[in-house]
Amino acid sequence: MFAYLVRRVIGAVVLLFIVTAVTFSIFFMVPKLGGATADDLASRYVGKSAGVEQIHETAVRLGFTDPLYVQYGRFVKGLFVGQEYNYGPATEHCPAPCFGYSFLTQQPVWPDLVDRIPVTASLALGAAVIWLLAGVGTGVVSALKRGSFLDRSLMSVALAGVSLPIFFTGLLSLSIFSYGLGWTAQGGTNPMDASSPWEWAYDLLLPWITLAFLYAAAYARLTRAGMLETMNEDFVRTARAKGLTERTVVVEHGLRSALTPILTIFGLDLGLLLGGAILTETTFSLPGIGQYAVIALRANDLPKVLGVTLVAAFFIVVANLVVDLLYAVVDPRVRIS
Repeated sequence: MFAYLVRRVIGAVVLLFIVTAVTFSIFFMVPKLGGATADDLASRYVGKSAGVEQIHETAVRLGFTDPLYVQYGRFVKGLFVGQEYNYGPATEHCPAPCFGYSFLTQQPVWPDLVDRIPVTASLALGAAVIWLLAGVGTGVVSALKRGSFLDRSLMSVALAGVSLPIFFTGLLSLSIFSYGLGWTAQGGTNPMDASSPWEWAYDLLLPWITLAFLYAAAYARLTRAGMLETMNEDFVRTARAKGLTERTVVVEHGLRSALTPILTIFGLDLGLLLGGAILTETTFSLPGIGQYAVIALRANDLPKVLGVTLVAAFFIVVANLVVDLLYAVVDPRVRIS
């Protein structure tokens, strides 16, 4: 088990370095392939009245004229020990982890991400709890009542949840439950500014339910398919023949064996959402990483986009590492191998 853990951790670290190299190369090679020069990048850090010579000097000081591998080495060093930025009048120290300075605000990218991570994490984790309980529970009930009216009704709702886009269900729920009935918050507020846990949950309740509805539908269909396949296996019939209760057979033998594919997609889904639930945060005006990414893309602010991409990649890799470790808990065959 320890060797399995070490292999997964080493693989995750190597994958993160590969992601940083590929992402950095894309974000600094694509502008050059599009015709942008080092001076064009440096012009974002100086005033509009700056001359050509001043812009070029800034490009040299910021290292934009250096080879790409030198810039990448400097970037990786900044992630661990920080980096010095020389704009001309003064040299500023960007503390680790340094993702660079924004073209638009001239401020470090990492503190902005830190301020927005709690909002995105609150949204993703809260919705994950709801969609796991609702989706898996619905799938189990539907599989046990296969072919019944309840089964067809639940799967029809699940089909609607998978088919409807989040911006449609989000705006519809806002118009009904917030603007119409006044039962939930109307969005546009920072839930982390709430004075109590109840106010925090109230601000996020509608985004949680809207986001969970989309994912719960997919999990219900996947759980139903897995349960239908598992409940027909020989070991399930053997468990019933031994006199075990139906609850034990369903939960300990049927559901546990069907959890492996659910864990796989759960790691991917949660990792992606921790990197920014763009549509949900934009629909409900939540100041999270997803909304931050939209603002950065509209302004063509490359350091911000690079920072969001790397943070999202980190969450995805870590989430998949946790899923790999949970495999050993759910499936004893992983521990044996």
